[in-house]
Amino acid sequence: MPSTVISERLGRVRVACVRIVRLHMACLRPARPRPGLLAGLAILMCLGVAPASRAGSGLDPKTAAAGLKEALGVGTSRSVDLLGRQDGYLKNVDVRIPMPEKLHVVEKSLRTIGRGSLVDEFVTSMNRAAETAAPLARNVFLDTIKQMSFEDALRIVRGHSHEATDYLHQNAGPKLDTLFRSIVGQQLDKVGTTRSFDAMMSRASALPFAGKSAFDLNAYVTGKALDGMFLMMAVADGSPSLGA
Repeated sequence: MPSTVISERLGRVRVACVRIVRLHMACLRPARPRPGLLAGLAILMCLGVAPASRAGSGLDPKTAAAGLKEALGVGTSRSVDLLGRQDGYLKNVDVRIPMPEKLHVVEKSLRTIGRGSLVDEFVTSMNRAAETAAPLARNVFLDTIKQMSFEDALRIVRGHSHEATDYLHQNAGPKLDTLFRSIVGQQLDKVGTTRSFDAMMSRASALPFAGKSAFDLNAYVTGKALDGMFLMMAVADGSPSLGA
């Protein structure tokens, strides 16, 4: 096999290994890092490919694809765990669900008259609903990864830095949106978001300068919750546009 072809393949595999290690370690940053099966697999892949490539056999593509699937499984599960705990959304500035832009006039009006606590309570409850719903994404992601074809896995390994996140967004996103809308709606009632929203809007309706507008609370929280989840994955996946 020509040396240029061997070098090219070796370079691709090394990049894939780096992505796997980076995905694993990035997802562990909030916790105390500790070596695991995934990191060990990536290291073995990286160490083992050079002699094999020089011998002309190269890394078994199926092994690389299996390693990628395992990396994605660990990475997505870790992201879900981080967001699905208390303050997973609320205290993370990158994914915190803010006051809807459409309601900024209401927020300003309430804070002006010293009722900002209604706004704060509403924002907190939106994030609590997202945190409660987040664990539901785990099985959807794992099923999507399990069904990933060999060709898709290789495309991700050979693709751009956030190829894996794009794949999950395209293949798991629609199902998650449907699932989250139903569950988020229940959680909005359970954690008091709907009550907070009604109280806030009721108080604001008495203010002539606050304005009135229809607002789909469920759709907003669902959309922001999923945006935050995919953002966390994109950062771990290595997207330069997202600060990795």
